[in-house]
Amino acid sequence: MAKRKSASKGATTKQRFGAHMSVAGGLENAFDDAVRVGCDCLQIFVKNQKQWTAKPLTEDAITRYKEAESATGIGPVVAHSSYLINLGSPKAEQFKKSVDALTDELERCEALGVGGLVLHPGSHMGEGVDAGIKRIAEGIDQAHKRTAGFKTRILLESTAGQGTAIGHEIKQLGAILESIKAPERVGICLDTCHLFAAGYDLRDEGEYDRMVAELKKHVGLKRVECIHTNDSKGDCGSHLDRHEHIGKGKIGLAGFRNLINDSRLAHAMRILETPKGVDGRNADFDKINLGKLRRLIK
Repeated sequence: MAKRKSASKGATTKQRFGAHMSVAGGLENAFDDAVRVGCDCLQIFVKNQKQWTAKPLTEDAITRYKEAESATGIGPVVAHSSYLINLGSPKAEQFKKSVDALTDELERCEALGVGGLVLHPGSHMGEGVDAGIKRIAEGIDQAHKRTAGFKTRILLESTAGQGTAIGHEIKQLGAILESIKAPERVGICLDTCHLFAAGYDLRDEGEYDRMVAELKKHVGLKRVECIHTNDSKGDCGSHLDRHEHIGKGKIGLAGFRNLINDSRLAHAMRILETPKGVDGRNADFDKINLGKLRRLIK
């Protein structure tokens, strides 16, 4: 198994760039693909993201994963939780299933040594933001109680503001943190497409700085542990969650240049969730997008 090549420039080594990779055929396979496209870090699913339950991880699967991680030197690794989870749901059955599923994924991450589990906060489904935030906090508290002593942290992801989803305003993420009994076990995952779609214009330096000031006030900059670096098919404030290749969407290179050269958030790993595939010259899109991001570093 190939090992990731270290970046040669000092400025680049301070930031870690990666992508979400498939685990088809085995969790360990994500590392080979990550090496192939030039990842420093990685995001995966630890179970089928469209199903509530999955077979338990075997000791063999855990061993193969850890061996691949060690052999490639890629890290940190985060996981993305199931899209079915909705801790904001007012429906008792869905809420219970969501807490159970979140607990299961935290257990899988802990067994693998995955440090963060990215979680969409949830949707209030018409019951109102305050009620949704209260339920989300209750759900996280229940999952925390079941996983006492775990090192894996929940990373609340910013959202685009579609429907009744909570988390498109940074202050909403802060309100969830304030409502959790153990906020030290929770971090933040930003998504550039979601931020832009929610109305944060990353292209404008002044607007970008105001976004960072809002982060500092409501959640704390050090709590931002992961940033999904996705361009946006939709306009600023469109609430459209449609990812595009870096520089090919409405954010454009200017918006990513502001982010990549901001030392205040340089500690957060950058993860692509852009479309997969190859271009007309058979070059991998992930490799192309990672190259674009790295070349933005001044």
